[in-house]
Amino acid sequence: MGHESRGQTMSVLPEFGNAKVLVVGDVMLDRYWFGDVNRISPEAPVPVLKVERVEERPGGAANVARNIAALGAQATLLSVVGDDEAGACLEKLLGEHNNLTPLLHRDSSISTIIKLRAIARHQQLLRLDFESPPSHEVLNAALEDFRVQLPLADVVILSDYGKGGLAHIAEMMRLARACGKPVMVDPKGDDYTRYSGATLLTPNRSEFREVAGNWKSEAELSAKAEKLRKELQLEALLVTRSEDGMSLYRANEILHEPAQSREVFDVSGAGDTVIATLAVMLASGAGFPDAMRIANRAAGIVVGKLGTAVVSREEIIRDMGF
Repeated sequence: MGHESRGQTMSVLPEFGNAKVLVVGDVMLDRYWFGDVNRISPEAPVPVLKVERVEERPGGAANVARNIAALGAQATLLSVVGDDEAGACLEKLLGEHNNLTPLLHRDSSISTIIKLRAIARHQQLLRLDFESPPSHEVLNAALEDFRVQLPLADVVILSDYGKGGLAHIAEMMRLARACGKPVMVDPKGDDYTRYSGATLLTPNRSEFREVAGNWKSEAELSAKAEKLRKELQLEALLVTRSEDGMSLYRANEILHEPAQSREVFDVSGAGDTVIATLAVMLASGAGFPDAMRIANRAAGIVVGKLGTAVVSREEIIRDMGF
C-alpha cells in the first residue's frame, strides 16, 4: 500500500456554479427549542426549560442538499414527507435557496420525521424523535422521479438515515451505474451489501466499526477498509474519524487528512457537509485527493457552528488563506 503523495495542493477552488448534484434519501425537520433553566419541576426531578426561541432547519438528506446549495452548486432533492405542518415547513425552508429544487412526495399515511432538541445555554437537555416509514406507493413514485432526474445530474448522493426512504436503493444504484453517474453513499446500519458498486462510501468511525469490527493499529484499520472496499466493489471508501481527521482508501492508495485544529462546537450534520462538499468538488471536475482536502476544511468550519449548519464557498476560500 502506498501512502499519500500530496504533490501540488490546489491553490484555488474550481467553480461550483455548473455542478449538478441529485440527492435522494431520508429528510427530516430539525426543530430547536432554546431557553433557560432556572428551576427543577415540582412534578418530577427534571429541569424546567423556559422556551424563549424556536428554530427550524432542514435535516438529514435535506441538510445535504442545503449544504450543496450553500456552496453555490445546483441541488435537486428527492424524498418523501408527510402531508402535515412539518412537511410544509420543510418545503418552505428548502424553497429559500434559489439553486435547490425540492421534489418532495407527500404521503398522507405518515408523519414528517421531526428531531426536536431542547437546548439550554448551548447544552442539549433532551431530543425527541417523531418518525414513521413511508408507503410503497409513494416510494415507487419517487423512483420514477429518480429515473427522470438521473440524466440531468453530474453526481448522485444517496443519504441513508435508515428511515425507509431508500427502500429502492439497489435499483437506484443499478440505474445510476447504467447511466454512468458517480454514486456517493452516506451509509447506515451493519449491512453494507445494499451499497455494493457505489463509487464512494462515507461512514464515520463508529459506523465503520459497526460493520468491520474493532482495530488496534493503523495497519489493521487499513486492512479492514481495503477488505470492505473490495467486497463491495467500491472505487473509494472514506472514513471520517473525528479528531483523527479522515482517511480515503482506494486501490493501492491511502490518503489521510488530519483534522483541522479548532474549537469543536457541534458535530451534528458534519457528515452531511463532508459528503456534500465531496460531491460538489467531484461534479466540478476535481479528483478525490483535492475533494477530500476541501471536504475536510468544510467539516472543520461547520463543527464550529451550532446545530445542522452549512458552509459557503467564500468561507472555505478564507479558511485556505486566499
